[in-house]
Amino acid sequence: MKIRLGYVSITNALEHSSSSVMTYKYFSSNDRKTVLEKLDKTINSNLDALYEILKYNISNDITFYRMTSKLFPLSTHEKVSLDINKYSDKLKLIGKFIKDNNMRVGTHPDQFCLINSTKKEVLDYSIKILEEHIKIFNLMEYYDGYIVIHTGSGEGGKEDSIKRFEENYKHISNNIKKYLVLENDDRVFNIIDTLNLCEKLNIPMVFDYHHYICNNKGENYIDYINRIVDTWKDKKVKMHFSSPKNSKQIRSHSEYLNINTFVKFVESLKCINKDIDIMLECKMKDDALFRITRQLKYRGYNFVNDTTFIIL
Repeated sequence: MKIRLGYVSITNALEHSSSSVMTYKYFSSNDRKTVLEKLDKTINSNLDALYEILKYNISNDITFYRMTSKLFPLSTHEKVSLDINKYSDKLKLIGKFIKDNNMRVGTHPDQFCLINSTKKEVLDYSIKILEEHIKIFNLMEYYDGYIVIHTGSGEGGKEDSIKRFEENYKHISNNIKKYLVLENDDRVFNIIDTLNLCEKLNIPMVFDYHHYICNNKGENYIDYINRIVDTWKDKKVKMHFSSPKNSKQIRSHSEYLNINTFVKFVESLKCINKDIDIMLECKMKDDALFRITRQLKYRGYNFVNDTTFIIL
């Protein structure tokens, strides 16, 4: 089986790789013509940076990547009228590059995207965020993207929160559903909660090892791994891996991976016997990716390319 590694958002190798933002406070306190011009410049800069990152990735055999969710500042704000269709040419160029190089690219909106919120306005805003992400994929003409979210808030207790998710999920569009992937989180919804929900609603599940370490009741993830894999059906399985910052800040991501823990984890996946994509969620981004590949090579693992290795 082959394990392909990816990283999140920013590369340390390029001078300009992070997306710039604009606050509504700034937007609303300045001349509208001026701020719209600045917003347009910011968005174009963000799209140019994304394209450069993708080119950098391909030059280094990185074909699995999570792009930022902050390409278009204020685009979902109710008081800002921003039509992202005007950037369709650049998005189409980016999408073509992704497809031409057989990349797998997804997104992960922040923790404020809550399908199971008790507040209608939060649910409506969350749906707006998801629709925006899908529109970006559509303008890219890239239809194999995915959007990772958590089950959401535990308000009112876990059981009621899960029921809320199920009920709200019924009312979101099929267009959103076909992109959604659920991830176990580090505080409320563990792998069993998330897996049961994914199986019930026919949603692929991302297994996050770090979150599992932070949030479990003694269950062994291996006992559930084949069921998790089955939620992906004919799609390639995706997982997340990171190491805790330290023993006191267990939920925070470390700069790099713990090689011993990572090797133990990937070796445990032999029972799957399917190729897997693992997203590395490390503070040092692509530097962490290439550090772990060097360590794996030292331990004798064979690599297909710079970021994909074989488990025998």
